[in-house]
Amino acid sequence: MTEREDRKPVSDEASSAFAAVRAAAQAGPVPGIDGESSVTSEFAIPAGLDVPPAAVEPESQTTSEFALPRGLTPPEPMAGEQEGSAFSTPRTYRAKQAPPAFTPANGIPAVSLTKDAPWQDRMRTMLRMPVAERPAPEPVRAEGESGPAVPRVLDLTLRIGELLLAGGEGAEDVEAAMFAVCRSYGLDRCEPTVTFTQLSVTHQPSLVDDPVTASRIVRRRATDYTRLAAVFQLVDDLSDPENVISLEEAYRRLAEIRRNRHPYPGWVLTASSGLLAGAASTLVGGGVVVFVAAALGAMLGDRLAWVCSGRGLPEFYQFLVAAMPPAAIGVLLTVFHVDVEAAAVITGGLFALLPGRALVAGVQDGLTGFYITASARLLEVMYLFVGIVVGVLFVLYFGVKLGAQLNPDATLSTAERPVLQLVASMLLSLTFAVLLQQERSTVLAVTLNGGVAWSVYGAMHYAGGISPVASTAVAAGLVGLFGQLLSRYRFASALPYTTAAIGPLLPGSATYFGLLAFAQNDVDAGLVSLTKAAALAMAIAIGVNLGSELFRLFLPGAARAGRKAAKRTRGF
Repeated sequence: MTEREDRKPVSDEASSAFAAVRAAAQAGPVPGIDGESSVTSEFAIPAGLDVPPAAVEPESQTTSEFALPRGLTPPEPMAGEQEGSAFSTPRTYRAKQAPPAFTPANGIPAVSLTKDAPWQDRMRTMLRMPVAERPAPEPVRAEGESGPAVPRVLDLTLRIGELLLAGGEGAEDVEAAMFAVCRSYGLDRCEPTVTFTQLSVTHQPSLVDDPVTASRIVRRRATDYTRLAAVFQLVDDLSDPENVISLEEAYRRLAEIRRNRHPYPGWVLTASSGLLAGAASTLVGGGVVVFVAAALGAMLGDRLAWVCSGRGLPEFYQFLVAAMPPAAIGVLLTVFHVDVEAAAVITGGLFALLPGRALVAGVQDGLTGFYITASARLLEVMYLFVGIVVGVLFVLYFGVKLGAQLNPDATLSTAERPVLQLVASMLLSLTFAVLLQQERSTVLAVTLNGGVAWSVYGAMHYAGGISPVASTAVAAGLVGLFGQLLSRYRFASALPYTTAAIGPLLPGSATYFGLLAFAQNDVDAGLVSLTKAAALAMAIAIGVNLGSELFRLFLPGAARAGRKAAKRTRGF
């Protein structure tokens, strides 16, 4: 069999096409204006070349890539399957005969966001949803009107988040505020991210558009709850659908907030630190002399810390220096045989330095799922606490060498003067609020909250005989509950109503006795006392967070907001 005979016949269409091409080639060139042949295609067959039709392969014909190969029949669908092979033609169906839709195993969540719920709960609910399930923001401008530039909105969002994070706000609340600002200007599909020192926000208009990302570094932290409350009020106004605040107006208000001076001058802060230490020494059984000694030591330590801060020393050394004067005064009183409780003097001085604010924020971030930020905050607490430990141990060590009779087994009497201690606890909360630069309108509320916390703790621990850790947790839970109630009533942050109120519950005496045991080479007793102090601190932080969550659970507006909990692996 020859090669020509081995070829397959071609179709009639291909034969006719090549016949037309051969006839055109044999017709010869067509003369043009210049007398030469006209320009033809480079694929045209030259004149005199005869191409037989059998030379064309059938594979050169263009076919669909989904066409079945010749000789292959589609398989029949298997039983129970709606479709057969990938090569089989899909069957059409009508709407009434449509196949069942796919439903995820965990179901499609029903989103119910009521407008009367606080914006914090509405934003938290949407942050815990997938992006595709979030309800679109309502239009904030007329149709056809161009909105604000996306980079400017993101910049405003980052500036607001920076002030909140620098003021000590929790990472979840900062993300909720940033998300609220973006949605107030109509930016959907936004993802804010908060860590201990960095803020970022990403906006992607759609799945086919390029995302826009902006970030900001938080380098300085300043405790000013007045500024924090003003920023929360700005976010609340932006989130109100009845208010239309332009981007320029929001920038102007934010600039005013940053320019505002602190509500209390420096000498008021120094006096408040002294009164706080005196009130704390009264709580642990001190008298008038102990009150004055603790106040003097705390004020001297505060001034030394201001000097170190002005010289640019890190906060670790500021705490180290501030912890030395109260311990030195307590040791001197013991060396000169003054009939006072030196332990009460040193304990009172430590109360003004214990980082309760950072501890509560760190534990709150951990409980809400922000583990990186929580680890950084707790590491900060550890460094500050180590600074206090080093400063006190340095003084106690030389005090023991000088012959100071410091007894680590001594117990501080705290259950004999309930009325005086209640007044001292309220004074402690008031001065703590001043140190936190709170608004004057919130000082009375947080003072009463601190008095309630100490009353509950005293009733449970001293009258009821319950362990101090459990009593502290319940009292701190009430602080978080009432603090959340007051913050919702005033549409503000809960920190100004909770941080100062936990002051009377801070473990100052357990910290002092642990450090004293270390100074006297009694490591076992020191570890036991410091472990008790750590347990009390964790009980305070967890109690405050649990009280806040319980209030959100039973708050009518927040309950209807459908706030979803963060899912975890549960250990596997």
